[in-house]
Amino acid sequence: MKCCSRAPQHRKHTRTMSRNTQSVSSVVPETTSTDPRENGWMRYVALLLTGQAFSLLGSSIVQYAIWWWIVMQEKSGWSMLLATLFGVVPQGVVSIFGGSMADRYDRKRLVMLPDLVIAAVTVLLSVSFATGWASLSLIFAVLFIRSAGGGIQTPAVQSFIPDVTPAGKLLRVNSIYGIINSANLIVAPAAAAVLINVVPLWSILLIDVTTAVIGVGFVALIRVPEKTVAAQHDQDGTAPAAADGAHPFIVGIRRTFVDLKDGFAYTMNHPYLRGVIIGDALTCIMSVAPMNLALLLMTREYEGIDLNLGFVNLTTASDKLAANELGWSIGMLVGGALMSSIGVRVLHGSRMQMRMAACAVALVGLSIVGLGIAPNLLVYLIIDVVSGVASAMCLGPMRTIMQSESDESMTGRVFGLDTTMTTFALPIGMLVFAPLADVIPIGWVFIAGGLLTLPGAWYMLQISRNDVERA
Repeated sequence: MKCCSRAPQHRKHTRTMSRNTQSVSSVVPETTSTDPRENGWMRYVALLLTGQAFSLLGSSIVQYAIWWWIVMQEKSGWSMLLATLFGVVPQGVVSIFGGSMADRYDRKRLVMLPDLVIAAVTVLLSVSFATGWASLSLIFAVLFIRSAGGGIQTPAVQSFIPDVTPAGKLLRVNSIYGIINSANLIVAPAAAAVLINVVPLWSILLIDVTTAVIGVGFVALIRVPEKTVAAQHDQDGTAPAAADGAHPFIVGIRRTFVDLKDGFAYTMNHPYLRGVIIGDALTCIMSVAPMNLALLLMTREYEGIDLNLGFVNLTTASDKLAANELGWSIGMLVGGALMSSIGVRVLHGSRMQMRMAACAVALVGLSIVGLGIAPNLLVYLIIDVVSGVASAMCLGPMRTIMQSESDESMTGRVFGLDTTMTTFALPIGMLVFAPLADVIPIGWVFIAGGLLTLPGAWYMLQISRNDVERA
């Protein structure tokens, strides 16, 4: 089959049905082959996305509240650094194994279980604040567990979406999921800022518990066929056997590392998957890191410069930073809406989606350059919105390619690898760009980061072109 005309790979149970149908074709007239996920998929997707919307909102509100409480109480850069490390790094590490778990175990349970564990430790933290024996060490421990839970849940959610969504609807569902994330970026900080000033932290923590229970309840209503991936792995001989009498725990560790090795080799040998993951990681290193220096840019370049937008007057550094976050989030909403409406009509097949992702990555890079050379704050905010639109136009096609081009037995590991690489890309990029911001003008850092993003876009575009040449 020619590369340019290949359809997204169906899942294993779909291929099995096809073979069974062929074997009886001489007896039963061939009927239209439909995706088994067509029946009731809209209800299942609605349940999943609604549950995730509640879960994300509660988790984000609590995460912002905890970080801001640490800043207000400790007023220490070291405490904030530790909070960031405990809140981010565990997810990157655990995602390596979370992807393997999503391929081997029930994905629906892996979506629900982390929420329940996180809710339990959050209740413990809430009680500790209410009774007055909370400590910074306990907060860091809870942040660690919450982040580790995200390392299991994130690959599971991304792998679970194609289990309940027909292949032809993946781009639309992923774009809607991106809209939910973008809306969360707008609502959560605002809600956390209001709540932390009017109610005690222990009561804010209970919001996450409530939304987690609601989210788990929605996901529990989804009915999907039982997964047999683990059995298939064992039958195929890809999992190490316990014939040598090793302890089951040792066998489990061996199996996990075999899964990691197989998943990495599978991803790197697949041009589209390799292109998306490498392009995503490069974008996070080169562009997302400078974007996290926006506070420095606001305080250095626009200090003392007010901007009256008519409905609001931006005067303080916090006002401008809030406008920066809001502008980018609005852009993400617009980009997600474009992908879920126009994108699904024109981006047919992985090749077109790869080209869209490559062009969007290039636009992200150029917009970062624009932020560095913006002549005034108004132009900066306009470019910031464009950057958000471009980011959303990257995410939808990238997620769809990873879901449609990977086999069911590898989807979790592909997303686990992507989550790990993008999670660690941010601190790596910050290690490079943050020190530079102290020795060169901050605008130059944005220009450098944006320009260095363009090779990643070119690499992704070349993969789509090579696909045409092979055809």
